[in-house]
Amino acid sequence: MIPQLPLALRWPRRQRFEHFHAGANAAALAAVHALALQPGAPWVYLHGASGSGRSHLLMAACQAAIAAERRVQYLPLATIADHAAALRGVAGSELLALDDLGAIAGNRDAEHALFDLYNRARAEGSALLFAADATLTRLGIELPDLRSRLGACTQFALKPLDDDERRMVLKAQAASRGIELDDSVLDWLFARYARDLGALLDLLDKLDQASLAAQRRITVPFLRGFLRELG
Repeated sequence: MIPQLPLALRWPRRQRFEHFHAGANAAALAAVHALALQPGAPWVYLHGASGSGRSHLLMAACQAAIAAERRVQYLPLATIADHAAALRGVAGSELLALDDLGAIAGNRDAEHALFDLYNRARAEGSALLFAADATLTRLGIELPDLRSRLGACTQFALKPLDDDERRMVLKAQAASRGIELDDSVLDWLFARYARDLGALLDLLDKLDQASLAAQRRITVPFLRGFLRELG
């Protein structure tokens, strides 16, 4: 049986297309958007390092497909114990998003189950969207027929936003809330805090609430004290 994730975990509010800052990934965004909404669009295989937006795009595709009244399922394979059973249990989806594909690499039963699922989805007119942390050639899939099937997908290498792009996003998001982030604040933050954009935007949410409660601007001393209390 496929585990059902809590709604808040399964569809985080920020994991939507409108919140994906594409940078160099505009072509990947367009392909995933088409797959979410257009029956018959090419299947997509995304790969990239942590923080590159893989899971964001998969969840965004699912949310967009649901809004278009399509049936969807999202399988976070890294958190599922019995991969073969989960893959064989998939049924009735018009869009199936498979995250962390590398989790099944080398698992003979799971690889055969995915091969069967791939063929079944083709026959039923469903769509598959894959994401992994490595290229297909480096993923470690051992079943040759499965490697061949996955190789037929349109493949995109996702690139994380660079520091200048992250700064621009943070400043724009802050400005939309009436917050001015000085360069000195961003310099201090980038030197001491995770640079994953999702983590930075989550931190901005908390900083916004804290600065409003304290009736203070976000300065380096305020940020330093806030992060100390945050632990």
